[in-house]
Amino acid sequence: MKILMVSMSSIHFFRWTEQLKAAGHEVYWFDVVDGGKKVDRISWVHQIVGWKLRWDFPGRSYIKAQWPKVYSWLQRLNERNTAVTFEKIVEEIKPDVVHSFALYVACAPIVDIMKKHAHIKWIYSSWGSDLFYFQQKPTYLIDIKNVLPRVNYLFTDCKRDYQLAVKYGFNGEFLGVFPGGGGFDLEELNTYMIPFKQRKTILIKGYQGRSGRAIEVLKAMEHIQFELKLFKIVVFGADKEVEQYIKQSELTNWRNVSVCGKISHIEVLKLMGQALVYIGNSKSDGLPNTLLEAICMGAFPIQSNPGGVTEEVIEHGINGLLINDCESIQKIKDVVLKAISDSRLLKNAFEINQHKMKPNYNRKCISRQVLLKYENIEI
Repeated sequence: MKILMVSMSSIHFFRWTEQLKAAGHEVYWFDVVDGGKKVDRISWVHQIVGWKLRWDFPGRSYIKAQWPKVYSWLQRLNERNTAVTFEKIVEEIKPDVVHSFALYVACAPIVDIMKKHAHIKWIYSSWGSDLFYFQQKPTYLIDIKNVLPRVNYLFTDCKRDYQLAVKYGFNGEFLGVFPGGGGFDLEELNTYMIPFKQRKTILIKGYQGRSGRAIEVLKAMEHIQFELKLFKIVVFGADKEVEQYIKQSELTNWRNVSVCGKISHIEVLKLMGQALVYIGNSKSDGLPNTLLEAICMGAFPIQSNPGGVTEEVIEHGINGLLINDCESIQKIKDVVLKAISDSRLLKNAFEINQHKMKPNYNRKCISRQVLLKYENIEI
């Protein structure tokens, strides 16, 4: 079967696509935003990159930085149209299936072409805030309602988004809920884990940006400095806004706080394998891969619950704790205090997550299920 993947360049996309290696399919990738470079990690995939610019002229980056309005005008002339380029690719490859990852990035720009080629089966993978957040934006909601009735097959990373997809017009076949990257190599993950009794780290995901609410977590931590004095606190993936907040707050004087910006996926896993508690807080998300990784790595999960998504994997007070108001410093403080003061809760959750939850995310098992879904489409 010829499968044409449509996605931006992303680690989750690469991990998902790797499931198809040696599965007997002919796989193509149209880099829909065009990063311009082929990716060695999926070298076995036919990669369509470097298509966007008619001319990568000298000084382009300088003009973009110094004269953005001039650059914008030039790019209208210099950039090829996504839909036109995609249609040429479709006519050349003649795929059996098109698989788009993320609606506003990889579905909306090509929906008219997919309607024109109605005989081609279309799979859509919903990730993160794809439906939950963008349903609140009128322009994006138009795209959502335009795309979903044409989609034949749907993967999601949570049950919530399947319900949203149906609400907004999806009437095809639901292929199931799977982690965005296709699960985890549990044997590899185990090599980064230290014993439960040795863990003294509280790990905080440091995203603010559009949906992240890391600063609210940090503000809550400032209220319980005494209770936290025996813990090492690590903020990872901190963006500029979070770094700036820490520098200007009392946290900058805490000896037990450390901050790291963008780090490799392996480094994140190593931190999780040492963490006693993991905290992720956001206003909008799907089922975060970092949450699932924290569960697998033995860190006690404290996670926000936008649209009820996190309660699909965390039973509050049993195998983790939910933040039901991501902007309430008081409620965040309360759940953190509950976690660090209840060693029995932490230990019981560790056992539940390691023996009951973790096997659900075994990459080998998930890959077998995913490949069966593709085979059923082929039939």
